[in-house]
Amino acid sequence: MKHRVPVSSIMTKNVVKLNLTDDLTKAEMLFKKNNIRHIPVVNGNNIIGMLSYTDLLRISFADAVDDDEEIIDTTVYNMFTIEQVMAKRLITIAPETTIKEAAEILATKEFHALPVVEGDLLVGIVTTTDLIKYLIQQY
Repeated sequence: MKHRVPVSSIMTKNVVKLNLTDDLTKAEMLFKKNNIRHIPVVNGNNIIGMLSYTDLLRISFADAVDDDEEIIDTTVYNMFTIEQVMAKRLITIAPETTIKEAAEILATKEFHALPVVEGDLLVGIVTTTDLIKYLIQQY
């Protein structure tokens, strides 16, 4: 296996993002449309939080039955804002962080995605799925 490979080589660069002013209905639509499980929340281009699909499931059973359903029950979502539901204490990494270092962080924490930043600027995201795909390529 290669050593010192940066996460920039496996991260998603065209990141789907939410603004703090967006609502949870939009978040669910983005999760479904893009088949993803983590969305960084930004203010401009600066990351201020992370919303996971699990965060939505904690407050609603709207999607527990049918992931293909186009109509979203917004009743529960209207009771919360993204800021109330998102994770605010983030661990971020730089593009030059090694894949091994990212894997070590994800292996010891209770989350499955790391925002990749240069300063405060969001430039990518790396997930446990990205790490598994990278591992598979090594064989």
